[in-house]
Amino acid sequence: MRIQLPVNGQSQHADNVLKKFRNSACGPTTAAIMLDYLLPHEKTKSINQLYKQLGTTPIGLFKYRFIHNMRKIVGPDWSIQSCSFHDALFELRAGRPVAMKFDKYFSFHFYLKPKYAYHWVPLIGYEEVENDVILIIHDNGGQNRDSQISEVSYKANQKVLNFVKMTPLTVRE
Repeated sequence: MRIQLPVNGQSQHADNVLKKFRNSACGPTTAAIMLDYLLPHEKTKSINQLYKQLGTTPIGLFKYRFIHNMRKIVGPDWSIQSCSFHDALFELRAGRPVAMKFDKYFSFHFYLKPKYAYHWVPLIGYEEVENDVILIIHDNGGQNRDSQISEVSYKANQKVLNFVKMTPLTVRE
């Protein structure tokens, strides 16, 4: 089974992103992509605004800051929380992208060779294959190039992956 959401990517290296933010703007870029997709009728925040509001630093964005500050940004109608791999797949089946972080440093897997050492990306789909799950991501671009859709092995990267879901809360009357 293959699921791929029609999510539009953005580049953390785009001209409209401040040069001083570009190398560490993958978290805010991921947040911007998720907000654009999940809240299409809201006024979009720029990657530069999200960089500041999320508390991003020159070395990147910590997961707890992503969660804590995204809660402030989206308000009480949304749940932002860390989730398991299986929860992330459920979110994709429900039509919602998931923030995915590669982090070999704070997971203490210094000697592994994952796709990325430390990088946030939007997880936009997956495909189950024999003995693995292929994760479909936007890579958040590079210098002089737009974001591209890429596929990575869950099995080869699982020890360094973290997931954050953004789920709407039901309205109580």
